[in-house]
Amino acid sequence: MQRRRVDENLGALSLLVLGCQHVLVMYAGAIAIPLVLGAALNLPKQQIALLINADLFACGLATLVQAVGVGGIGIRLPVMMGVTFTAMGPMIAIGTNPSAGLLGIFGATIGAGIVGILVAPVVGKLLRFFPPLVTGTEILAVGLSLMGVAAAWSAGGFGNPNFGSPLYLGIAASVLVAILLLVRFARGFIANIAILLGLLFGFVVSGALGQVSMGELKEVPAFGFILPFHFGVPVFSFWPIAAMSIVMFVTFIESAGMFLALGEIVDKPVEEKDLVRGFRADGLGTIIGGIFNTFPYTSYAQNVGLVSVTGVKSRWVCATAGVLLMVLGLFPKVAVVVASIPPFVLGGAGIVMFGMVTASGIKVLTRVDLTDLRNLYVIAISIAVGMLPVVSPKFFSQFPHDLAPILESPILLTAISAIVLNVFFNGVGDADEARVTLMKTAREAEL
Repeated sequence: MQRRRVDENLGALSLLVLGCQHVLVMYAGAIAIPLVLGAALNLPKQQIALLINADLFACGLATLVQAVGVGGIGIRLPVMMGVTFTAMGPMIAIGTNPSAGLLGIFGATIGAGIVGILVAPVVGKLLRFFPPLVTGTEILAVGLSLMGVAAAWSAGGFGNPNFGSPLYLGIAASVLVAILLLVRFARGFIANIAILLGLLFGFVVSGALGQVSMGELKEVPAFGFILPFHFGVPVFSFWPIAAMSIVMFVTFIESAGMFLALGEIVDKPVEEKDLVRGFRADGLGTIIGGIFNTFPYTSYAQNVGLVSVTGVKSRWVCATAGVLLMVLGLFPKVAVVVASIPPFVLGGAGIVMFGMVTASGIKVLTRVDLTDLRNLYVIAISIAVGMLPVVSPKFFSQFPHDLAPILESPILLTAISAIVLNVFFNGVGDADEARVTLMKTAREAEL
C-alpha cells in the first residue's frame, strides 16, 4: 500500500483534527487496563472512574514527555504512550494481596519507573537476549493470560450471581459480530476504531435492555483535577517492585523495536543515545503513572501502524493528542459513563483485543526457525511454565506470599523462562542483528 505523504509543518486545525484521530484510535486501549484491573479487584464504579481519568491524564502527560522531549528524556518521534498489558498479571497479584492493594501497585509502579531510568543506558546493549523467539513467546503469553478476563467479562463479570446468563453472552457475541463487520466492510479511520465503535454499539444495546446503571453520575462533578496520591501514600515492597521492574525491562525491548521501526518510517535514524532517551521517557512516564494513581506506561506499538497508514510524520500531532488526553482526564462524568459499560460488552471487545495480542505473538514467532527442535522446546516449556498459575491457581500456594507478583504472573514466568532457555539452547545473539530483527518485527506486527 502506498503511503500518503503529509507535510511536517501542519497548521493548528490540522494538528487538532489529526490529534483527535489519534486519541480515538488509542482510546479503547487506554481505558482497557483500568477496566480490567478494576473488575479483577472488585473496585466500586467511582474508583474505576477515577482510575480511568487518572490513566487518560497521565497518558497524555507521558506522551508529551516522549514526543516533545525534556532535556535528555524523550525520543522526539511521533509516539503515543499508554499503560502496558504486560503489567496486568503482576498488578492483579499485587492488588489482591491484602497487605498491598492499590497502594502496593502504585508503589511498585513508581519503584519500577526509577529502576527503568537507572538501567536505561545499558538496555540497548542487552537487546541480543531478546530475539523473536523470546519476544514472540512473551507476547503470546500476554494474550493467552488475558483470555480468562475476556471470558469472565463475557459471562457477566467477576462475582455476578447471574454469571453465564444467555443475555450476557448474547450481548457479548453481538459486540464481537459488530466489530468483525466493521473490520470486514469499513475502510480507513472507521476500521481503525472498530473496537471503540463496537463498545458504543454494545453500550447502546445494553441500555435499551435495561442493563446499564449510571446512578453515580449525579454524585460526581462535571470537572475535576487529577491529584497526586489520591488513594494515599504508596506502599513500597521489594518483590512487587522487582516484579514490576521485570515488566519495565520487557516493555523496553518492545519499545526498542517500535522506536527503530518508527525512525525508519519517518526518515530519522535512531541511534543508541536516542533509544536511551526513549527508555528514560518510558521510565519517567511510569513514575508519573504511579504518582497520579495509575500504572506503568510504555510507548504503544500502534504508533507504527498509525504513522504508516496516515503518512503523518509530525511528532506534534502526538503532542496535540497528548494534550487532548489530559483534557479528557479532567471530566469525571465521562469516566463514570465509561465505567458503566457492562462487563459483557467489554467481553465482546476483549475477545478481539486479547486475541489480537495472541495473534501478534504468533506472527512474531513466524520469523523463528520452527524446524529447529530447540526453538520448539523454548516456546513449549516457556508457555507451559507461564500458564501454570492460570490452569492451576494454587500451584505456588506453598511459596512465600511475597513472591506472588512473580510466581502468579504468567507473563513474567514466561519471560524469565524464555530468556533462560534461549540462552541455554541458542547462546547469546549479535547486538546489531538483534536491532535489525526488532525493527522488522515491530513493523510486521503493525502493518
